[in-house]
Amino acid sequence: MPVSVEAAALRDYVADMFVAAGLDSDAAGTVAESLVDSDQLGLNSHGVMLADMYLKRLQAGSVSLHTKPELVSEQGVSVVLDGRNAFGVLVADYAMDMAIAKAKEMGSGIVAVRHAFHFGAARRFAVAAARADCVGIAMCNTRPLMPAPGGAERVVGNNPIAIAIPTDDSVPLVLDMATSEAAMGKIRMAAKRGEAIPHTWAVQADGSPTTDPTAAIAGMLLPSAGPKGYGLALMIDLMCGLLSGGAFGVGVQPLYGDMEQPYDCAHLFIAINVAHFTDPATARAQAEAVARSIRAGARAPGVERLYTPGEPEWLKRAGAADTVTVDDAVLDHLAELAGSLGLEPMRVNTPRPITKET
Repeated sequence: MPVSVEAAALRDYVADMFVAAGLDSDAAGTVAESLVDSDQLGLNSHGVMLADMYLKRLQAGSVSLHTKPELVSEQGVSVVLDGRNAFGVLVADYAMDMAIAKAKEMGSGIVAVRHAFHFGAARRFAVAAARADCVGIAMCNTRPLMPAPGGAERVVGNNPIAIAIPTDDSVPLVLDMATSEAAMGKIRMAAKRGEAIPHTWAVQADGSPTTDPTAAIAGMLLPSAGPKGYGLALMIDLMCGLLSGGAFGVGVQPLYGDMEQPYDCAHLFIAINVAHFTDPATARAQAEAVARSIRAGARAPGVERLYTPGEPEWLKRAGAADTVTVDDAVLDHLAELAGSLGLEPMRVNTPRPITKET
């Protein structure tokens, strides 16, 4: 059942767990903030439900205590980093900052990362570039989870990509998508809740349709838009892996597999400085005008509102104010994790601020 929690208290609570597991306090705060932020956006598959797996990997050693990547090579606008199996959000924040700095100096910046880990919601990094008057692009690869059209074996991951455009609008203009019909995290969330999934999301191991999330996890995800999603996923996989000199395809390990085996994915971040092409203020105003015209456009019967990419998530967070909604089962599991780390279960900086939603 969904419950409402004070966001700042939950961030501190989750950060305390990572500190107790040995992570630097500033880094722990960043990891916790990224997880809670995803929950506030309604992206619960990338929220605090991941804390369990993150902590298990940290304790098993497949995620390191490093807080920064290591420079492998740098040539003009292009950089390759070694993520050193650190938490993905720490490395990705660093990498996109570097791409933005390159873009400010030379017009564009391209940073590839090998030996990387799960970085959460890709929109975070693309939006960071857009706020710096750059077009921002972030992507990463995963282990194979989807078949080729008509295939009956996993050959490519549901590799996510985010693209953000600078705008004067208060609502970020950002596309953030997995290349599967649904993210694996959503299917895992459905399994936790005991809910069925749409038959278009996944197939069983033999390629037959299923609405059972457990069978879907053991089977294969379906690509978004069929061959188009499959093709895009393959290109992202190869761009991330080949440009970084890192893993791709079956070289990327299962995220929920052997906790002692590094995930070893690859990331790619691109920033394009708008000022090297046109006046940034004009471009921002034009982007805002396009977004507003879409929202004000003619609607089909029964449709109450039209949205631009990224707007539903922004509205979710704006409506939540200083709170965040998570499943009570996730909070109960966090309490168990806290206890295992020697922390007071469900201890936050204020009394447990949780109320059942009606």
